[in-house]
Amino acid sequence: MPVAVNAVGRIPVEQIAGSLARAPDAPVTIMIHGYRYSPLLEAADPHRILFAPHAWPRQLGTTCIGFGWDACGSIWRARAKAAEAGRALATLIERTRPASIIAHSLGARVALSALPHLRPGSVPRMVLLAGAEFTDAAEAALNGSGTEVLNITSRENDGYDFLYETLTAPLSGRRTIAAMPNRPDLTTVQIDSKAHRAGLARLGFPIGAPEKRICHWSCYSRSGLFPLYRRFLSGALPLSSLRAALDDAPDPRWTRLWSRGGAGDAPGVALSSGV
Repeated sequence: MPVAVNAVGRIPVEQIAGSLARAPDAPVTIMIHGYRYSPLLEAADPHRILFAPHAWPRQLGTTCIGFGWDACGSIWRARAKAAEAGRALATLIERTRPASIIAHSLGARVALSALPHLRPGSVPRMVLLAGAEFTDAAEAALNGSGTEVLNITSRENDGYDFLYETLTAPLSGRRTIAAMPNRPDLTTVQIDSKAHRAGLARLGFPIGAPEKRICHWSCYSRSGLFPLYRRFLSGALPLSSLRAALDDAPDPRWTRLWSRGGAGDAPGVALSSGV
């Protein structure tokens, strides 16, 4: 069973007292959700949806901690809450042991916001899925952290990246981490790129083909991705091996939107529409 922990301001609070102490002494993966989820609302409770035993934890196959935070309300409120939740996340990691992280969307801001408050090496690896954080902020957080990042992006998410940039940093020229170039501690993988999918298949990770032009959730809903995430989070898949297999750069923004074929996906319909 995954352990449920929630951010209450800057403090991490277990949903069931003592559950962290009873967790198996095994490698830990902390799961972080994005926008429009909140443990304060039953219908939006990530512990009942993404972090339920049959969902992400089953596919990750490790001791999991579901980290909930109040990501409802306006995008500006949620963005501020994400930074605050990052402080609670740092305290949680200090209280437990080194932990790897998988975070979707605005959860990437939570994860990256924790790193400056931790000792180097506290988070050995991190998978960021369609991360809603800016490249300059991510670079500052990663420098000296000792954290390696698998940065998952898709041209299906371009509209969401553009909205986030336009709403939270208008006219600044800042770009989300979808545009982040590779560096020694970070590799960007575009999961709807034919070249990148072929490279992953050569490494033994065949993933499903994209079915939609616009989608914010394909980075965890498409078939074949979680084996890749598990392998990386375990430390068995070095970033250098990934970079060697993905010798083509990601496609430019909007190339999927204007490509021929592909179905449209109505954004914001499902509850899982976390920025």
